[in-house]
Amino acid sequence: MLIKLSKASDCKASDITPESFYLSRRALLGGSVAALAASALPCEVGAADISRYADVEAGAAPGWFSDKLATARWQAVTAPGEGITPYKDATHYNNFYEFGADKGDPAENAGSLKVQPWTVVVDGEVGKPGRYVLEDFVSPYQLEERIYRLRCVEAWSMVIPWLGFPLSAVLKQVEPTSKAKFIRFETLQDPSSMPGQRSNFALIDWPYVEGLRLDEAMNPLAILAVGMYGRELPNQNGAPLRLVVPWKYGFKSIKSIVRISLVAEQPRTTWQAIAPEEYGFYANVNPEVDHPRWTQARERRLPSGLFSPNVRTTQMFNGYAEEVAELYGGLDLRKNY
Repeated sequence: MLIKLSKASDCKASDITPESFYLSRRALLGGSVAALAASALPCEVGAADISRYADVEAGAAPGWFSDKLATARWQAVTAPGEGITPYKDATHYNNFYEFGADKGDPAENAGSLKVQPWTVVVDGEVGKPGRYVLEDFVSPYQLEERIYRLRCVEAWSMVIPWLGFPLSAVLKQVEPTSKAKFIRFETLQDPSSMPGQRSNFALIDWPYVEGLRLDEAMNPLAILAVGMYGRELPNQNGAPLRLVVPWKYGFKSIKSIVRISLVAEQPRTTWQAIAPEEYGFYANVNPEVDHPRWTQARERRLPSGLFSPNVRTTQMFNGYAEEVAELYGGLDLRKNY
């Protein structure tokens, strides 16, 4: 099945609101002014020209990442009509239970995570299994900036500019066998640097596990991200390698990946094992199927506050239905939630 990214990602200068405007609440309300300023932005910009993320703090990027930025494809996918979430909100309001249960815990505690060196194992039903140092794992692929909506199952949302590459490219490289039907992802297990793994929060059986059907993983929207906001991933956002599947709830986008296994049977994922009546394998954003504790018909777009709650209607498949709906033809999405 051929799915054209251009349906959701035509690169138009007017699609992106400059950070100097969207960080201002007044500019968020004054769309015409923001659109006028955005018209000066090119679709393709150099690695050094990332000043539109002016309030993004510098990171300690390894050399291979800096080299990759020099050839990155900027705004490869955009989010028309959306303002990008301020970097501080995107990096200080997170669910990453390996570092604690509160939203601020990952930013507070993730500094202990050592992301260099990092290795990724690819195994299972593949013709070319292996263990890769991260820079070798990423080396064959051009980085692309993908500006995606992110929808949490807890009914809050963001818009984030990721830097990554298609998951499908990796899968083609490792040559899945005819038995491969699903992908199983695994997060680092290291209680010494991940304090949440030393607790009994939610009775999680570490390491964290997620999964996709093979055809979902091959969809052009699914990426492996190594950066965001024009810089490398912060630890609290899943450094140094995370999955991003924008049509699914955020917990599907597993962070700090150390293993990618192609398997014949549907993997048992972490939240599905803990509460299968609340968290299904598919976890597609669906405003018609509520979570037992949260309506999914509406969402709170960050930043928000008491006097500007920024509540909006949730879109089916998080607004990516045109690209992914065919994956679920004939599937009862109430039962396969």
